[in-house]
Amino acid sequence: MTLATPTPAPASSPAAEPQLVVDHVFKQFGEGPGSVVAVDRVSFNVMPGEFVSVIGPSGCGKSTLFNIIGGLLGEYNGDVKVHNERISGPHPAIGMVFQEESTFPWRNVVDNVSFPLELVGMAKSERLDRAHHFIDLVGLKGFEKRMPSELSGGMKQRVSIARTLVSQPKILLMDEPFAALDEQTRLLLGDKITQIQQELNQTTLLITHNLTEAVQLSDRIVVMTYRPGQVKRIVNIDLPRPRTSDVVSSDAFGHYVAEIWADLREEASRGMADAESNARRG
Repeated sequence: MTLATPTPAPASSPAAEPQLVVDHVFKQFGEGPGSVVAVDRVSFNVMPGEFVSVIGPSGCGKSTLFNIIGGLLGEYNGDVKVHNERISGPHPAIGMVFQEESTFPWRNVVDNVSFPLELVGMAKSERLDRAHHFIDLVGLKGFEKRMPSELSGGMKQRVSIARTLVSQPKILLMDEPFAALDEQTRLLLGDKITQIQQELNQTTLLITHNLTEAVQLSDRIVVMTYRPGQVKRIVNIDLPRPRTSDVVSSDAFGHYVAEIWADLREEASRGMADAESNARRG
């Protein structure tokens, strides 16, 4: 198995500096014979305005990596830096969207979205103006006064995305935000995420296990190995934007999906063999 070395992303300017640097990140849980190395010397960069996906089989350490980059796991080896500042806890430059639906059921849409601005003491008129802007951006105009119980799963995730974007983070970090949604809703929400990312020139890092989603959304895809999670390969996605249905159904798109699946199949097979072995021992 050949592991990748960090490769620079295509950038809008030759002088562009990475917005996010992940440098030889290592995380082990526990000590002694029962310890588990979840992430092993993972390195890659994300350039300003770039969309990068991290994909790998179950058990490859994707969520651990997400928690480290998001500042939720402070004890690790290596470095995660935003503009050369090491991450050791939650960082104002990073906004996070989680897999689990996270709207506040007692707040309507506009109050959900404006909540982070309320916490920092922004004047009501200003925070409501900004909340309305991002509600419109995620395609929920007209639903401002609806309660979460009146929304579909995809709409609730749009509320969560708008609530994250309202603080105007430099980097949007998403951990399988569409995992609980049906395939059609995933594709439509993927279109919306692409539109938002292009409009805001938003630097975005997506953790996912979905091949089609990764190819649809990404400029580059970081493919990880099964445990311990390492970078197996970094794939540049050279497809036109916007990624319309014509692009998604093209031979070139299918080639990328097949190419990445060939890498993942080997790693997923290792994971299945490991699980079967553990089951026999148990």
